[in-house]
Amino acid sequence: MSKYTVAIVGVTGIVGSEVLKILGERNFPIKDLKLLASSRSEGTKIPFQGDNHIVHEATPDSFDNTDLVFIAAGSSTSKELAPEAAKRGAIVIDKSSTFRMDPSVPLVVPEVNGDDIRDHQGIISSPNCSTIQLVVALDPLHRVNPIKRIIVDTYQSASGAGGQAHLDLFQQTRDSLADQEPDSDTFHYPLAFNAIPQIDVFGEEDYTGEEWKMQDETRRILHQPELPVSATCVRIPVPISHSEAAHVEFTDSMSPQEAREILGKSIGVSVIDNPETKKYPLARDAAGTDDVFVGRIRRDLAFDKGLSMWIVADNIRKGAALNAVQIAESVTQITA
Repeated sequence: MSKYTVAIVGVTGIVGSEVLKILGERNFPIKDLKLLASSRSEGTKIPFQGDNHIVHEATPDSFDNTDLVFIAAGSSTSKELAPEAAKRGAIVIDKSSTFRMDPSVPLVVPEVNGDDIRDHQGIISSPNCSTIQLVVALDPLHRVNPIKRIIVDTYQSASGAGGQAHLDLFQQTRDSLADQEPDSDTFHYPLAFNAIPQIDVFGEEDYTGEEWKMQDETRRILHQPELPVSATCVRIPVPISHSEAAHVEFTDSMSPQEAREILGKSIGVSVIDNPETKKYPLARDAAGTDDVFVGRIRRDLAFDKGLSMWIVADNIRKGAALNAVQIAESVTQITA
């Protein structure tokens, strides 16, 4: 088996550290490992597979003689370093939003459109966390009965805003319980005991950036450029795991049972759906797991040929780090 020199940019962050963890869990064939971050983390030691690895500042020269680069950092870092890594011959898997709508860069969820990886020119983009779990759940149904319209409302965890936001939620909760005014710098409003109907900045038609991402990315991944998608994205006081209520109109009628049977046979999907015994996906149960969980599958009362469903996934694992590692695994299979 071939082994690869792998670099992780942003390894000290919540997603980068999870990428490293999953590489170890899945026994990814690593020959040499480069752990990279900002200059603030220079010299930090991180254990991996029995050794302590030193974190270095990410610079263009960091990618010399590197096969695969994971970028788990912000758009400015990606914009600067991804082309440099690709220019040096590495294949870049980028988790930021920088290249997601670039027609020359594949936007990939391996279970859905893995073949698009073959068209890469050195950079492969991984979608937004909320988009990933939506398309993993809907694509198996779409292949059987083409989707005509999607309305989706998301209930997104604090960790989707980064590691510090995750910690801030706990501090806000402690402050609120102690009758102290919680700090609201991270989310503009306190998130503890609250629900904030804004993720990212407001843009065209008063939809937020997160809501436009869900439309644009879903269309691109499903290869349906005109597919109507309307999203409302809400931040809720949950540490990890995003939840979504999806209302989907199909070309033909589909029964809830047929949908359960299709999804039950789909890679990366687990169906938990028994209303009589109160069995349905929960955010706290999804945390730390790899699958996308689907339940509450029922006839939609607004769409004549529609279904409603509840979709839950760990936004740090499948919504970010795991999807990136799965892309890398697909790359190694294609190039083997």
